[in-house]
Amino acid sequence: MNSKTINWGIIGAGKIASKFAEDLNDSESSNLYAIASRNLDKAKDFRLQFNADVAYGSYQDLVIDPNIDAIYIATPHSFHKEHTLLCLNNKKPVLCEKPFAINFEEVNTMILAAKKSNTLLMEALWTAFLPHFQYVQDLLKKEHFGKIVQLEADFGFHPQYDETSRLFDKSVGGGSLLDIGIYPVFAALSTLGQPNEIEADAEFYSSGADSECHILFHYDTAKAVLKSTFLEETKTEAIWTCEHGTIKINSRFHEANSIELIDKLGNSTTKLFNRNTIGYSYEIEHFNELIRIGQTESNIMTFKHSQDLIKILDLIRLEIGLEYK
Repeated sequence: MNSKTINWGIIGAGKIASKFAEDLNDSESSNLYAIASRNLDKAKDFRLQFNADVAYGSYQDLVIDPNIDAIYIATPHSFHKEHTLLCLNNKKPVLCEKPFAINFEEVNTMILAAKKSNTLLMEALWTAFLPHFQYVQDLLKKEHFGKIVQLEADFGFHPQYDETSRLFDKSVGGGSLLDIGIYPVFAALSTLGQPNEIEADAEFYSSGADSECHILFHYDTAKAVLKSTFLEETKTEAIWTCEHGTIKINSRFHEANSIELIDKLGNSTTKLFNRNTIGYSYEIEHFNELIRIGQTESNIMTFKHSQDLIKILDLIRLEIGLEYK
């Protein structure tokens, strides 16, 4: 298996699937074998655009195809559990787009199913695999500028309100928190751990989906000030203020190509991380390698990390009074 090209199937043919497919086609170790959509014409269009081998009009047909080695799930949040279980029940390794699911109970069910079937499962939170983020994590772990005092991280853009769009549809997990707020929360969890206390408030659309979230995490000796919003464009930066300097991931921090290191005298150094792909290639190559060596859990995006992340998101939802079901 060490040199085997991994045949990928994609469930869902929307915007995120298109980006993933573009990077999949740039991967020498991968082949985009099949695409499935409940709309067969949409699947056929996707197949032609990204040069897939097969188009399916049903997810079941894709999952049972014996030629497929891995499946990427790119459907709306509320369907992640259902589609993941469909794949796992057929012993297909699953890379499921973030958020893993809409609550801890669903995530736990997915993980238990993966363990029971002894099949690889991983949350596709691509930032975890990008070189710039791993570099910053390492600097903070080694206390390059001393201990963290504060993290400020935001993610905001202003899409036109459309009640038919999944972004604003609470029934499928729409809203700023799960769609983009997950990134600032992930940055805090990955560098500061689980908070001792969470404060949060939110604004809501008439659909019931959250339009904006303000979040504050309290730690023993630090705090994290986080924000997600669909109401305005924000800098979308992540800034760690430490005892003896500052580490900043520039805009947009979840996919940035540069960071800044600023010492206590104000001297700034910029480090560049140029890449030739959108960025999904890093999680793709990691997942391919896990398949080749027979691993059923990532050592980077572990089950525990996904469980801790969704636990925090659940606590934020409780704080702002947001329920999906």
